[in-house]
Amino acid sequence: EIQLVESGGGLVQVGGSLRLSCTTSGFNIRDYAIGWFRQAPGKEREGVSCTDDGEGKTFYKDSVKGRFTVSSGDAGNTVYLQMNNLEPEDTAVYYCTADYIQYLGGSRHAVCRPNADNRGPGTQVTVSA
Repeated sequence: EIQLVESGGGLVQVGGSLRLSCTTSGFNIRDYAIGWFRQAPGKEREGVSCTDDGEGKTFYKDSVKGRFTVSSGDAGNTVYLQMNNLEPEDTAVYYCTADYIQYLGGSRHAVCRPNADNRGPGTQVTVSA
């Protein structure tokens, strides 16, 4: 059974840092695109990052580039989202997702979907001004 659980959220002041963890089980993260999404009250869920660990590639939302960094743990079952220089606009519930990577024409096609079947319950991040 595929499971994902986020942790590490909390309350932080503007300019502060948090590191979120996505602990996974039941699958090999190198076979899945791992996404971080967030949803603020009254707003739609938006993508923060999408990682193909097997290719060593991560794509970031423009507004978090240079501030957020995705990495994976040595054990290979945890994905981290390091968030620095946090802004009030980063306040949201953060989710991690896992989408199986398809091969199209012999090439890996990693896509992170906000409505992925495999998703954790989320962790709240609140940035105070």
